[in-house]
Formats: sequence, C-alpha cells, structure tokens
Amino acid sequence: MTYQKELLFVDDCENDIELTLGALESIGLKERVVVARDGVEALEYFSGEGQFAGRGNPIPKLVLLDLKLPRINGMEVLKAIRENERLRDVPVVMLTSSREPRDVAEGYRLGINAFVVKPVNFKDFTDSVQQLGRFWMTVNEPPP
Repeated sequence: MTYQKELLFVDDCENDIELTLGALESIGLKERVVVARDGVEALEYFSGEGQFAGRGNPIPKLVLLDLKLPRINGMEVLKAIRENERLRDVPVVMLTSSREPRDVAEGYRLGINAFVVKPVNFKDFTDSVQQLGRFWMTVNEPPP
C-alpha cells in the first residue's frame, strides 16, 4: 500500500475550507490538499470517480473529515473507509463543530484517530489546523 503525499479535506463550509487552506498554506502544505465538499465527493476521491476520475485510487496520508456533510454524512464516510480493506488504516481526524458526546463516542467506536472541535476564534482555528497538518503530514509515519 502506498500512501499519497496528500491530505483529503472533506468539508462543505466554504469559510472553513478557505480558513483551512490558508492555515495549511502558511506551513507549506496547501499544494498537498485535495478538497471534497460532501460525503459523496469523498467516496468518489477514493474510487477515482466523478471529479476525481483519472487519479486512480489514491490513499491519502490523512483525511480531515467534517461530521455534518450533505448527501452522505461524515460518520457514513468514516464507516466506508474503515470497511474498505485498502483504506482501513488511513488516519482520519474528525474536524467538526459538534461537541455532542454521542458524536465523539460514535466517531471513536467507528475508528477515528482524533476528534477535534473546530475553534470559533480565527487564530485558534488556524493554530489547530497548522498543528494537525504538521503532525499528520510531516511527523507521523503512516502504517506500512
């Protein structure tokens, strides 16, 4: 299994996408980010379909996954990742505005690697995304 040197960011909020890309750009990771704007697009990324046709079947080094997504929600995307033998070891960080204990519990039950609540404050949001990017994309060693 070969991990791509890219991060799949799945979120439907244009403001959060813009802020996240800006934070990752400031640490030199923006060019390695692929954005999917809902759960269907995320699954199309993995299968190389839709707007991702012709890319093969990539395995990202990290998935930053929002919980509340149109068409297919984040928990369903997470289930699909963990049920796919080829993808099951991909690190997935739930990056969401939900603070619901049941969402945290369900995310961990389904196999997320971390649950991060999106900070409301701009600087805190930027700092959190930069820390996630640095750790998962430069420090963490993906499974063999």
